Parts: sequence; C-alpha cells; structure tokens
Amino acid sequence: MNTKSARTPQPSEAKHLYQRIRDDIETRIMSGEWPPGHRVPFEHELMAEYNCSRMTVNKVLSALAANGLITRRRRAGTVVAEPSTQQAVLEIQDFALEAARAGTTYRFTILERAIEVLDVAGAQRTGLPVGTTMLSLTTLHLMDNIPRAYEQRLIHLATVPEAKREAFKQDPPGTWLLRRVPWTDAEHVVRAVNADASLARRLKIQTGSACLVLERRTWQAGVFVTEARITYPGERHHLVGRFSPAMQGL
Repeated sequence: MNTKSARTPQPSEAKHLYQRIRDDIETRIMSGEWPPGHRVPFEHELMAEYNCSRMTVNKVLSALAANGLITRRRRAGTVVAEPSTQQAVLEIQDFALEAARAGTTYRFTILERAIEVLDVAGAQRTGLPVGTTMLSLTTLHLMDNIPRAYEQRLIHLATVPEAKREAFKQDPPGTWLLRRVPWTDAEHVVRAVNADASLARRLKIQTGSACLVLERRTWQAGVFVTEARITYPGERHHLVGRFSPAMQGL
C-alpha cells in the first residue's frame, strides 16, 4: 500500500470526500447512467478510484442504501435499486426523451419567467419559509407543433442558484434540472380539471375540456429543489405505471 493511500485524512477532508463520492454516485443513478440492476463498483474499487478509506466508502454506500437508491447484497455485490412503487407509477418525465422514443419532433417555449417570493400557500406546499426567493417559469411543451403540456414551475434558488442565470435555450427547465440536480425524494399529486378560457387557448382545446394535472415536488436529501404543475389535455395524454403485487405497500 502506498503512503498516500494510508494517510488518515483530516475530519474536514473526510467529510468533503464523503460528499463528493455520494454526489458522484447519486448523479450517475439519477441521470440514468446507472440504471436499476447496474452493479455499483466494489468497495475496493471505489477506494482506489477516490484514494480513500474503506470506512468512508462504507459510510457512503450505507447512506445510499438507507435512501433506497442501492441494494447491498452480501454475495452478489451492490446494485442500483429498482424504482419504488411511486416511481414506477409516475416517473419523472423528460419530454424530449419521450418525443424521441415516439419519433415525433419536440420543442418548447418559455412563456413567462420571473423571480417570486413564496406566499403562505406556497410555503405550506414546499415546506419553505414565507418570502423564500424562487424562480418562476411557465413553459409550453409541443410535439409535432401540437401543445402537449402546459407547465408552471418554481425552482428554489438557494438550492439551484445557477438556474437564475440559465437561459433554458437548449433544454426545458425539467430536463435541465434532471441532468444537474439529482433528486432523492419526489411527491406526486394527480387530479382532473376543466380547462378555463386561458388554459384552453394555450393548449388549443375547447374551453371546459377535461385535463389531467400532475403536481410534482422533489427534494435532494431533504432539501427542496422544485415544484412543477403540469397540465395535459385529457385526450392527448395518459399515465402508465408498471408494478407487481410484491411491491411494498400493496
């Protein structure tokens, strides 16, 4: 063993290295680079890659396992965990990827952009204090030039400060966030509404038409990231979930 590997890091160094390893692994999982079932490097491989102790690696893997991101198996090794029931039923959607799979042309338009502060209702939904600064974005998603979804999103600027300067010219806000901020928890609420005149005009549907609304909030290790309210024309969208009776909670 070389002397550099054997050196005991200072507490501040160990904490920084722990977070770096954890962030790297979470990013690979959340981005899809490591899909469910993918083998996570063995402890000795991570020790060599990051030049750290087994204790640091074990602490990282234990935390990821506790959050449900990986499954540790004594003989088979550690693998990326299968999605939970909620994730299986309602995946975090990437409109561009969905369009590519369907063979359609996708584009988006940012209709409104503003810096806002949370009111009482927003604070209750997000768990953040009243007056918290948020980036508010309204986006229209189109496939083959037909409106597919109307999205209203709030991004917590204290968590994602770079969003304030992002122009969102290449990727829509949701995709941009998925690629840069790994989330660990998500909450979905699905309900039906009838389109008012303004929404009907945006989606090019009749006033009063049935729409499906998906409200989503995501967190990273307990820290709020974003809230999105995505409205779909009922006749142009459906949600599909695949799950088995063996899944927890059924």
